[in-house]
Order: sequence, then C-alpha cells, then structure tokens
Amino acid sequence: MPQQAERRFDALGTRWRVDTAAPLSDERFAAVEERIAGFDAAWSRFRPDSLVARLAADGGSADFPPEAGALLDVYARLYRATRGAVSPLVGDALERLGYGSGYRLTPAGAPEPSPVWNDVLTVDGTRITVSRPTVLDVGAAGKGQLVDLVSALLAELGHPVHTVDASGDLRHSGPEPLRIGLEHPYDPRTAIGVVELAGGALCASAANRRAWGDGLHHVIDARTGAPVREVAATWVLAERAVDADGLATALFLAEPEQLAESFDFRYVRMFTDGVAQWSEDLPGEVFAA
Repeated sequence: MPQQAERRFDALGTRWRVDTAAPLSDERFAAVEERIAGFDAAWSRFRPDSLVARLAADGGSADFPPEAGALLDVYARLYRATRGAVSPLVGDALERLGYGSGYRLTPAGAPEPSPVWNDVLTVDGTRITVSRPTVLDVGAAGKGQLVDLVSALLAELGHPVHTVDASGDLRHSGPEPLRIGLEHPYDPRTAIGVVELAGGALCASAANRRAWGDGLHHVIDARTGAPVREVAATWVLAERAVDADGLATALFLAEPEQLAESFDFRYVRMFTDGVAQWSEDLPGEVFAA
C-alpha cells in the first residue's frame, strides 16, 4: 500500500517526518510524541532535569529506560571496533569545545581525550554508573535507536507500513522500496549518489551539520577530543537504525573492514577532498568518485 499520510514535527533539536499508509490519529501521534519525550528526558545533555544531567552533576548511578542496555551494547561494540575512538564518554570533550547545554560555541581550552570506558563507566542492564561526574553523550547512535523505537511503536499502533525520518536517520517498513538521494555535504542542491532502501535503515552523518568556529564540529575522536579532519560525510544502510547511526559516525574514525568484523552494513563515505568510497554490493550508485 502506498504511503498517503504524513506528520511533520520538531523533536530533539531536529526536524522529524513520519509517513504512514493510513492517517495517524491524534491519539496515536500523542503516543509517538510521548515516546520521544521519554527518551529525551533520559538521554539529553542539553536539559538540566535529564538522567544524563544528574550523572554529570553528581556521578553515581541512575536507572535508565529499558532501551539503555541495548544502546550501550552498541556503543561497547563500536568502542572495541574503533579502538576507543567512538565512545559515549565524549560529552565532556564536546562541552570543552563549546558544544554544551549553554551553546557557548567557544572552546574552553585545547581538546582533551575522553576517559577510558573501564575507568569510568559501568553498565548493568539498565543501571548506569559513573565513578565520577561525567557527561554522557549518545549522539552517535541514540537518535538512530529512537527512530527504531518509534518504528516499533507505529507497528504496535496498527501502522506496519511506515517511514520514520529524523533528519538523516531514516527507517522504512513496507512492500515498496524508497529511492533516496545522498545529499552532497558541500552543496545541498545536488546528490553524490542514490540508494534503494527496501527495508531497514539508512543513516547519514556530515561534519558540517553541527559545526561552529574554525574546524570545530560534533564528530570527534574520543582518544584525542579533537574533531576529525579527513572525512566529510557518511551514509550507512543496516537493518537497525541504531547500528546505521553509530556506524555513520564510526566511518569517520575507522576503516570499513574493521567495522565489518562486528556489524553487517553497506556504506558510502566521502572524504574532504571529494573522493568517495562505497560498498561493492551497495544497492544503488554513486556519481562522484
């Protein structure tokens, strides 16, 4: 059945769009909004009442929602696959560079490495413990997991055919594939390629999406605390959006062959010099190389 109805709204500081085959009632849409709000209340480092803010202020332990174990499991796999470059402990480093709750956007000093996972962070199911006050940041994979959660909720609410698009993190469920252009990171009017999404997720990341100052952006190497320089944008197709989202960040910091040892995915990666690299079995084509 072709998708015929859509809802557009803002959440987590970005634009969302939900398409369904039949109109999404106000009651069901309210359930979607509630699901997103609950995730934000737990994981946002931009609001003072979140669980993440509590750990940042006091350290210690907090009981997170049911998705916490699965999300931190993805992070643990990414942490190992990238040799510590992708980490949920980058929050302090991002805030030091100016990307914090106050949006200072002015560095407080030179970049500093994030702490080593085992020195600071313990995860026991949904209970997260930090040995000292620490700013957790799940921006590399968290929005992808929320897209998965919204997709699952839509299916539960009687909308098995749907697309959830959170400004670059997308999950599609339905009999008809989607043909999606890959936006050029330096020219949003053009595409560097196109892929066909028959089901599952497509997530993208670009260094210019959240950038401030000279060379400062949100994709940083946890081992150094500094923004990456060589990669401009990535796109990843995977079954789950949480994996695709996390891998889209990881491809800024590690080679695809490293990541393929732990994840099943297809990808496109564009470097800052304009050269593109992609999976041999990519379901689509790339125009720029």
